[in-house]
Amino acid sequence: MKTRITSFTFLIACLLTLQHAGAQSIASKLTTAFQKFEADSQLQNGIASLYVVDAKTGQVVYDRNSKVGLAPASTMKLITSISAYELLGKAYRYETKFALRKNGKQTSLLIQPSGDPTFGSWRWPVTKEDAVLKDLVRAMQRAGIKTVNEVVVSNEGWNEETVPDGWMWQDIANYYGAGAAKLNWRENQYDVILKSGKQIGEPVSIVKTVPNLNGYGLRSELTSAAAGTGDNAYIYFPVGTSTAAIRGTIPVNESSFKISGALPSGANQFVSMLADTLRTLGINMPQQAVLQHNGTPQQGYTFFHTVTSPPLDSIVYWFNRKSINLYGEALAKTIAYADGSTSDTRKGLDKIRQHWKSKGIAESELAMVDGSGLSPLNRVTTHAQVQLLLHARQQPWYAGFHASLPTFNNMKMKSGTIRGAKGFTGYHKAKDGQEYLFSFVVNNYNGSASSLVKKMYVVLDELK
Repeated sequence: MKTRITSFTFLIACLLTLQHAGAQSIASKLTTAFQKFEADSQLQNGIASLYVVDAKTGQVVYDRNSKVGLAPASTMKLITSISAYELLGKAYRYETKFALRKNGKQTSLLIQPSGDPTFGSWRWPVTKEDAVLKDLVRAMQRAGIKTVNEVVVSNEGWNEETVPDGWMWQDIANYYGAGAAKLNWRENQYDVILKSGKQIGEPVSIVKTVPNLNGYGLRSELTSAAAGTGDNAYIYFPVGTSTAAIRGTIPVNESSFKISGALPSGANQFVSMLADTLRTLGINMPQQAVLQHNGTPQQGYTFFHTVTSPPLDSIVYWFNRKSINLYGEALAKTIAYADGSTSDTRKGLDKIRQHWKSKGIAESELAMVDGSGLSPLNRVTTHAQVQLLLHARQQPWYAGFHASLPTFNNMKMKSGTIRGAKGFTGYHKAKDGQEYLFSFVVNNYNGSASSLVKKMYVVLDELK
């Protein structure tokens, strides 16, 4: 018996020694690779942070600048996702409720939204605009409605500023810069179909928008560029007018070139499309909604229809897979609004910081100003990001969260890109079965992002 115990102890010791030696080997390889990366000319005026831990033990494998706050770009979405799981719950669903009030010959339609970013989204069969409108119209017909004289959208508790602090002017009128309102529609996105000229420098015309825009116009200041130059068109929200300008270039000889913009008002666009649908059935309704900000009276209203969103687990999947900024901002506002007082993004982010402070992560490591990472003002540490990943791995909702991560370089990780910032954060299982959690963020680099990414992959390949 003593011999068996001694042999078993020796075997365990050998395994631990091999594991330690393997960790040392990976650490040594990462050190060499990262030193070469930092010495590259693209980092001449930049800074990089890499933090790697053993997924099972949490032991640090490599650490370089892990406590330096950097702009994380869309790797921020992992912080928002994990925080939403923690503070809202895997099964959380949004509800958009509809009620009617009849006062003599006057009929009012009340819409009571909750900030659902999936309302009218094309990503689920039940949320598609046609499905939502069809079900709502049927419910109104069952209620015997012939005319709607007024449409009221309850905006109580939801601040009017849909765009958080720090977003750039060049971003906010484009689809990836769509802000989160209490009533969102079609992910607050529309498409613009453009036609370019046959020669470089010729003007570009607007063919149409999908859908037709309500109370909002577009003006093309675009010119035609060389073939293969791609989409360099940006929409700029108007100041003091209802017409936005599209500036930049698209390639020559394009007859149906599509770009996407952010709706200035998801509520008005939804009401307009509902009114158009009802009109085909002989039911009249205003094209514009009245936003009620303070104490929407519900007396006399009868609720007759509710649209329920997919569960949070499913929302997070698309949030990370397609890097939808709107979803991140909606979740931050929803976390703030959980007690019903205000949807201020800053309050939501403060709740997130306080939650992770209670679990040992310093508030200063989560200096966030939005929920998506689009703002260049965010400052987050790779240490904090990895600690959240480590926490997530131990939770019952981990499988859904892990499934939401895209695959880049044959690694499950979220990428992030804004001007001057690039990041990758996620999980990887090596060929030897060892599992790692990592966050790799670079700020203020020179040259092209595509060139930098290849060099970042070389470093991360040491984990394989």
